Amino acid sequence: MNESYKAAGVDVHAGYEAVRLIKQYVGKTMTEGVLSGIGGFGGLFELPEGYQKPVLVSGTDGVGTKLKLAFIMDKHDTVGQDCVAMCVNDIICSGAKPLLFLDYLAVGKNYPAKVTRIVEGVADGCVLAGAALIGGETAEMPGFYPDDEYDLAGFAVGIVEKSKIIDGSAVAAGDALVGIASSGVHSNGYSLVRKLFDIRDEDDRERLAEKIMALDDASLGEALLKPTKIYVKPILKLIETVDVHAISHITGGGFIENIPRMLPEGLRAVVRKGTWEVLPIFTLLQRAGNLALSDMYNTFNMGIGMVVALPADKAEAAVKCLCDSGEKAFVIGEVIEGENGVDIL
Repeated sequence: MNESYKAAGVDVHAGYEAVRLIKQYVGKTMTEGVLSGIGGFGGLFELPEGYQKPVLVSGTDGVGTKLKLAFIMDKHDTVGQDCVAMCVNDIICSGAKPLLFLDYLAVGKNYPAKVTRIVEGVADGCVLAGAALIGGETAEMPGFYPDDEYDLAGFAVGIVEKSKIIDGSAVAAGDALVGIASSGVHSNGYSLVRKLFDIRDEDDRERLAEKIMALDDASLGEALLKPTKIYVKPILKLIETVDVHAISHITGGGFIENIPRMLPEGLRAVVRKGTWEVLPIFTLLQRAGNLALSDMYNTFNMGIGMVVALPADKAEAAVKCLCDSGEKAFVIGEVIEGENGVDIL
């Protein structure tokens, strides 16, 4: 036993115990291409056959200050899915099928049971995305993070046939915009969320646990910790069904920043309010801060987690395909000629 290291605040045996506990969850994410197990110095993955010119698509992200809610509520089994979602939802925008995922968890103190709950959430997200959790790192960093706090980030790699990359170049004036419903705030804007709802520390836990009629009797804490929806499998099915021209993940920057990213120069998006249900949590947020609608659409997803551009005559088929996959989908607007940007009418 390394007593000197333990005296400095790092318990290597707690790390060993955490690895032992998480193996059962990591195991359920294994896919055909995995060539290594947990515990090596690198995760090995064999590229699948059947691609003529395979292109790897990568993405990395973290959970952000949504973690503060997890600390206050002492609930750690959902933020792992957030971490996976923020990465795989980005790479699916290129039409890439996720292959593998790695996570990085930095903790003030290694509590094996807590680490296990976090990684269980990561594994759940990987299963939803069809990705293998082939490795990761848990770093105990006393003095850098408080004992009860941590940070969580991840990295995903996917694959797509070069000729089938979705890059927005096929978007044309007259295309329809199909929105796919979000599960809530997802993992963006939580610094503003905490400010608007005056959420600071553990003293707010009881208030966060109170049921709210406007949230269908869920508590504010439950609504804000709802994990980010993972859209990979429904969108892969959609790509097989209709001609998808572009995909936008509605993350930080909301509609205003993210929808124009999928459009070529000379094209503009028109989004029509009232074509989908704005979730109650966003109404509460707007009222709490007396925010202008323009600020809401420039910060939050407003109930739409992904936007897909496709031929107008395929819009109904796209909505049906997504609904058949268990999603809520709506035709929310169209593409027009004009300066790159978005109008919300």
